[in-house]
Amino acid sequence: MRLTKLLIIVCSFFLSTNALAEKITVAAAADLKFAMDEIVTGFNKNHSDVVVEVIYGSSGKFFTQIQQGAPFDLYFSADIAYPRALAKKGLAASDVTPYAVGRIVLWSNSMDTTHMTLASLADPRITKIAIANPKHAPYGKRAEEALRAGKMWDTVQSKLVFGENIAHTAQFVQTGNAQIGIIALSLVLNPELSKKGGYYLIPDTLHLPLEQAYIITKHGADKLLAKQFAQYMTSKETRRIMTRYGFVLPGEK
Repeated sequence: MRLTKLLIIVCSFFLSTNALAEKITVAAAADLKFAMDEIVTGFNKNHSDVVVEVIYGSSGKFFTQIQQGAPFDLYFSADIAYPRALAKKGLAASDVTPYAVGRIVLWSNSMDTTHMTLASLADPRITKIAIANPKHAPYGKRAEEALRAGKMWDTVQSKLVFGENIAHTAQFVQTGNAQIGIIALSLVLNPELSKKGGYYLIPDTLHLPLEQAYIITKHGADKLLAKQFAQYMTSKETRRIMTRYGFVLPGEK
């Protein structure tokens, strides 16, 4: 009986401690999914008593949600324009800090894309092409720009299927709902996708740069943990992870 009571007390202590653990919520562009998961794991090695919750999605949708009061403490956007706009509205508690430039690729798990170009998308055997929704997803905007610059937009427009974000777009291709997609290099370089096929790196001269940046939001202004995590983004370990996933880092070409 005494042992049971002791166990209850010990469990209650740990539950209450966990409930009181400092926590931040990070809104992150979906292209960061695999890199950010590793970054958080590294951060937690020296901050085991905290909780870093990361929610992945469309940068444009997060931009709207933050304006509406969503309780995000940091915002990592695939388009620097969004955090800049939030800063102008007084919704940032830090400078707008660039963290990477992304790249777009042609990828398929059923076709060899390594020797393809955008012109290959005119092939009548390709009936579904996945891109992120250009209305709110930066990778979708850059995909549209590249297709237009390559004189392919009118040719392939009827074949396009739109993902809510770049991770959702990759899922279209993975599940066979599209034969090919224009997705983030950072997603293709994760082991889950890289073992399923190669890719064609779309020339960055065909679209505006995918310059990405983060801010500590007004909601996270008083959270030391938010500042510590932002600082960790400059660490050597974080930079190695980001480079491994194909991101071009500030100060690099």
